[in-house]
Parts: sequence; structure tokens; C-alpha cells
Amino acid sequence: MKMPSKNLLVLVALAALSTAAFATVKVTSLKAKPASPQPIGKSIAFTATATDSSAGPVAFQFSVTPPNGSLTMEKDFLPGTLSGSTWTGPSFVWVPTGIEGSYQIQVVAKDFATGKSASKTITYVVTALVTGGAPVVKKTANPLVALFSAPSCAAGSTMAVAFQEESGKTPATVTNWVNCRPPASMTFEIAGMYPSTAYQMYAETNTGGTIANGPTITFKTGALPSETIPFPTFTVRTAAPANDPNPVLLHNFITFGTGTIYPDVATDLKGRIIWYNYASGLGHGETLTRPLAGGALTIQNDLGWFPAAVEGQFLRQIDLAGNIVRETNMGAIEQELLALGAQDGGPCNAISSPPPVGSACAGAFHHDAIQTLPNGYTAALINTERIFPAGTQGDTSGLPVDIIGDIIIVLDANWQVVWYWDSFDPNGGYQGYPQLPVTQTAPLGETCGAGAHGCPPMFLLGAGVAPLAHDWLHGNALYYWPAPEDGNATGGDIVWSSRHQDRIFRIDYEDSAGDGRIVWQMGPPDDGLLQAGDFMFINTYNDSWYWYSHQHDVGMENAGAGPLTLFDNGDTRVSPAPLGLGAGCGPYDCDSRGMALTVDQSAMTVTPVVSFDLGAYSQAMGSAELLSSGNYFFTNPIVILKDGTLAYSEEIDPTNPAPQVGPADVVMDVSGPQNYRAWQMPSLYEPPAT
Repeated sequence: MKMPSKNLLVLVALAALSTAAFATVKVTSLKAKPASPQPIGKSIAFTATATDSSAGPVAFQFSVTPPNGSLTMEKDFLPGTLSGSTWTGPSFVWVPTGIEGSYQIQVVAKDFATGKSASKTITYVVTALVTGGAPVVKKTANPLVALFSAPSCAAGSTMAVAFQEESGKTPATVTNWVNCRPPASMTFEIAGMYPSTAYQMYAETNTGGTIANGPTITFKTGALPSETIPFPTFTVRTAAPANDPNPVLLHNFITFGTGTIYPDVATDLKGRIIWYNYASGLGHGETLTRPLAGGALTIQNDLGWFPAAVEGQFLRQIDLAGNIVRETNMGAIEQELLALGAQDGGPCNAISSPPPVGSACAGAFHHDAIQTLPNGYTAALINTERIFPAGTQGDTSGLPVDIIGDIIIVLDANWQVVWYWDSFDPNGGYQGYPQLPVTQTAPLGETCGAGAHGCPPMFLLGAGVAPLAHDWLHGNALYYWPAPEDGNATGGDIVWSSRHQDRIFRIDYEDSAGDGRIVWQMGPPDDGLLQAGDFMFINTYNDSWYWYSHQHDVGMENAGAGPLTLFDNGDTRVSPAPLGLGAGCGPYDCDSRGMALTVDQSAMTVTPVVSFDLGAYSQAMGSAELLSSGNYFFTNPIVILKDGTLAYSEEIDPTNPAPQVGPADVVMDVSGPQNYRAWQMPSLYEPPAT
């Protein structure tokens, strides 16, 4: 075949550049339904249209500027639909729950192929719920959540709302305190109430340490919508002590197999539901990664940029009524990673089939997102697939191998990627030395097929590739450790837990200034020697298998001072010899454990504080938490029984027995369906810090 001349190729390239240079995008409309003005708490849908002189597609991003505030991205770029010559963006649904006043709603329409964009801004007026000097309370879309609004309070004061059953059977709950913003009214979402129950509530205003109570008003919650949403039931196996300072349990359910998909729920310590959230995205899938004061961070299934992708495509912050406060999606994240030069972070549908060796892409959010970084930054896990030569990690198919890795992304306060870490380390590692070589295989050699339970969505499997991908790392937890690891560091780092490596890693983040090197890794050695990773384990209790394996929910308690808590699933420990203890191990060795460890980074030692036998084995998921009372909370999440599975949420007294190893002294135990994570806390307004 005759090849085109070099001059012709140059002309074609110049023509393409010229087309992009003169391409135009124009926003033709931005409309709201219902029209302005509307009161606080009203659901408002914004729709935008645009034209593009190029082929598109055109993606739309929505941002909001509150009265006297700054522009905040609330719905990141999503492609619109084309009809004739007009692109129509996905609807942006906004439920204002802040202050009354004039808001600026902005849409940006962008063609990422040409880089051209345009914007349009309109004003939308939000009116107060309060019209006089008395507070008001309104229903929300969630029958267990009320919207309470009080008249303005003085500058320099703060306000919260106290609410209690009208019968007085339970203690009052107080919301988080909010700064007064006169002349604006004060609005709160009230959550943590029983269904079909009458409540009394009133505002508390703190001025210079003196608290004044406002008028009391009543509100009756609605019934659980059990006819349309399946709600879990719970059994109290061990009753909680009276006046437990952490009377709320929050559960995130993830069901393996064909079991019922439940909403997130919060209960009291008797298993009675006081809150729920039901994700309305495709498949109703949701991972609640972290509770926030007045809401939560969630990973949700929904349709994004890639029509074949639904699972884990959205990172969303929700409020207590279930409204989306802001969101981003994998398509937008991929574009931002490409702009930062990430080689493994692009879209999977841009890769040819079969994928060539060396090709890589990002697939979905998974397992964890945290919002505890300085400056309001957020970190999240996304998976990446990369194609390696045949035989990599011992694969015997004779075909190129799809290996699954992790990318950690850090989003700024406007949820745009500002820093990332790639486990495949395509730039050669720190100072030229690879730190996480792909030859460091998973001890149990886990693999993933398309649609397999517990695996991320797989996009590069297919003809010409080994039929099973290697689930090399399976990261499942992030933690921001605020203390620098040495005198030369300037900020905190990110701790990342890799389930399939049986290890925990500290990554040099330094508040976005870090180079991504692995500062240390902690976990069981491959050769059975006491020296493990970079740490020595001080085997105080003479455990036959002292290290954790396939761990979950790793976090440093007490604002980084410790101890390090985790749920030790024990998969490698329970596996057959020579990797583990095998079927002949004793009851303690075969059960999952709740652990707390003292980490000494100077001496590079790990010492167990507690290592509790939780009475059963869970091969996946799990929770660990140190409570304000000094007790520990663990969730044994997927215990297999003859007639199904159960999760056990347990509060444990560490002062009995002593030493703190072996069977736990359970002071509270509530069982329910299998779940990914659970938290025990004072209220929905006081979430755990880790």
C-alpha cells in the first residue's frame, strides 16, 4: 500500500489543528424548574443547552455561588445528548439548605476534544422558611429527616438545635453548632429520629458562653417506606450498658451474591432504625466510605461518560436528607488525570481491542474516600488496569496479563485533582528505584473475571488477554496521618492499606508537596522471619500468627497519636499451609480479630495493644474503631452460617481480660445483614475522626 507523503501528513495535521483552533462552543440556554424564587429546601432542576461547531461530545459542569460566598463546583462534567445541532446537558438537581438570598448558578459547556468551552450564569433567589419571629419545621423527602429553620441570631454567636422524643423516653440530641450569619435565618437538617414518632425541638443560641433556648415546636416523623425499600432487621445478642456515650450505629451494607440490597441505616443500640439513605442511582449501589457531620461521603453506581460503565462511577457527598451536595465522576477524573500527565489514568474505552502490552486505564472509584486532609481536600481510591507481558506474576495462559492496581487521587476543595499516586509507578519509582514492583505478587494470588463479586469493573479483559485479571493490590482504606515522618517533611502523609499484599504503606504526600515515595511498609514477611517490611513486630502475647492479613478499615486513632486500629480478616493466616496455618488451626487462629497496634516510627516497631478473637471468621470487609470511652468497636461483617450470613457489630471492653488477647469481653453486640463498614458514635452529628 502506498503511504501518504510526509508533506501531506503535515497538511492534515495542520488542518486538524486549524479546525480545533477555530471551533466554538456556545451555551444557548440555562433554565430552572421551578422558576425563581423558591424557599429553602425546595428541589430545583437546572437544564442547559449548547451548540458546538465541532463533532463533540459536549460535557456540562454546574457550580453555585452562595450569597457573599465563592464559586463551588457541585456537579462535575458529564456528557450531554445531541438532538439535531443542540446538546442538552444532564439535569442538575439542587436542594438549597443554607441561607436565603441571591445565588449565582453557572454552567460550563466543554468539548474536551478541542478544548473549547463556554459558560453562562443566572441568578436564582432562595427565600427563607421563617417569615416571623418563630421557628418552623418542615418535612423533607426522607420521612425520618426534618428541616428546622430559626430566625437570625447575632453575629459572633453560634446556634444548634436540640431534639427529643415528645414522650421523653430518650435523651435529647444536639446538632452541630453553626456560626450565626445575620440577617440570614438558620436552617438545620434534623436526623436521628424513630419512625412515626412525635418529637420536640428548639434552637439553642450560644452567645459568649451563655446559652439561650428558643421556642419549642413539634414534629412527627413518617413511617419507613417498607413497601418500596427493603429494610434490614437486627438482633441484640448482648445488650449495651446503660448510658453508653456512643448510642448510634451506622451501617453500610454491601451484599455479595444475590442477596437483598439494603439502604444505609443508622440504629440505636437496640437495633431500631433512626435514619436511612437509599441511593437512587442505577443498581442502587452505594459504598458509604465516611460519615461526616451532617452527611456522608459515598461511592455510587450511576451512568457516567462510558455507557458500558455503571459500577462505582460517582463520588458523591450527601446531606442527611440524602440530597447530593456535590459530585464528581470517573470521566471527569480521567480528563483531569490526563491533564496532569498520568499515564494510567485515562478512559478504558479509548484503548483498542485487544489491548496492547503497556496500555492502561482507570475504571472506577472503590472502597474508600476521606475528607480529613487539610484545606478541605479529599482523597479517594480508584482502580487502574495495565496490560503486562505473558507470564507476568506467574500467569500460565500464554497471553498478555491484565493486572489491577490502585491510583490514589487528592481533590482540592472544589473537587478537582491536584495530586495523584500510581501503584504501577510508570516513571520508574523514587530516584529510579521501583518501590512496588509488579513481581511482588499477592500472597494468595487472587484473580478477577468479568463481573466477579468483590472485584472492580473490568474493561480490558477479552480476546487476546489472559481470561483472569490479577487482583494484585486491592487497596481498601486510606488515612491522612498529619504528623511528618521525619524532620525534613513539611506536612502529613497518606496511609494506604493493601488487602492482597497483607500490608500497610505510608506514602509521601506532604500536603500535596510529596514525591509519592513509599516511606515505609508494614506487614507480614514472605519468608516467615520476624523482620516484616520495614517494621519489627514485638510479639508480646506469643501469638502463633501475630501479624494481620487481608486487613480492613486501617486508621490511626487520636488524631494520629495512635493506636493504629484495624480489622484483621486473617485470610492468609487461615489459608492452608505453607502460606497459613490451614484447617488444623485452633479456634483463635481461625477467627478474624480486632487489633490495635502501637507504631513506633523511630524504633520501627509494632506492638499489639489488643488482639481480640471476634468469635468468627469473615473473609472480607470489616470495621475497627477506638471509642471515646476507651472501648473498642469492631464489625465482623460476613460470618457464614448454615442458613445465610450475618454481621456482628461489637463494643469491647479492653480492660478485661488481661492481657488483651484472645476472646473479647463484649459489652454490646448487635447482629444484622452482612455489611462493608459500620461506625459507633454519639450521634449523626459527631462522626469518628478516622
